[in-house]
Amino acid sequence: MVEVLKSGLLDTVQDIGRNGFQQFGVPISGVMDHVSAERANRILGNHRDAAVIECTASGPKLLFHQDTVICISGAFMSPKLNGYDLENDKAISIANGDVLSFGALIYGFRAYVAVYGGFQTEIVMKSRSMYANITSQSRLLKGDCIPILDKEETAFSSFSSLKLKNDHFDSIPLSVYKGPEFNGLSVEHQRLLCHQEFTVSRDSNRMAYQLNERVENALESIITSLVLPGTVQLTPAGKLLILMRDAQTTGGYPRVFQLSESSINCLSQKAIGAKVKFVCRK
Repeated sequence: MVEVLKSGLLDTVQDIGRNGFQQFGVPISGVMDHVSAERANRILGNHRDAAVIECTASGPKLLFHQDTVICISGAFMSPKLNGYDLENDKAISIANGDVLSFGALIYGFRAYVAVYGGFQTEIVMKSRSMYANITSQSRLLKGDCIPILDKEETAFSSFSSLKLKNDHFDSIPLSVYKGPEFNGLSVEHQRLLCHQEFTVSRDSNRMAYQLNERVENALESIITSLVLPGTVQLTPAGKLLILMRDAQTTGGYPRVFQLSESSINCLSQKAIGAKVKFVCRK
């Protein structure tokens, strides 16, 4: 069992998502950055879909009530075990009574805490991913106790470690495909979208990232249509919305771009004020 002594800005349990229910209006959800979460699970020998704790901007304080092994990947939030500094992307032995805490955010925006066997929270629609009105709670709170598996005696006779490249956190270009309504834009506005740098707005969250700069929208409104994580919508007011893992399944704004999967992962590590630029794939 793992007890939450203190929660961060937004801590949730996530796996790779709730696939197969979009026709009922249920978001996919899941970890925002698949690369980082799957890396932590891989280091521990877990299945790639094992549930992890996703920490946004700041991390929780966790008390472990049994021996286990953990790995932290993604953003570096100055993790400590019983007050001693830890590294990311490395298997770490945990003893009953140990306390994991986090400090200053050094790079990235979302960190992932994986545990041996994955966090054993409720499964709803084939997923442990937390989402309001789907699971019993939408975030971790102080006092929550999360079940985990007992560590096998033979587990982790040798530890492995892997590092993420810096460009996963620092890269400005986002690889995109042209969306269904892109060709309806004027040549001037197409060029603008593909050459201008944009800034991540403070209104960004797991549902969508908003960008501060506006682009004139002369497109006609569309009939409500399918959207996916990574769909870039242009609102009538000229705001760009990049749908993320908790996005709705349909939308009525023109779809000008679709982010590649790797770009969704990179964007999820961008903090407020970060710069991004769309790079169109042929």
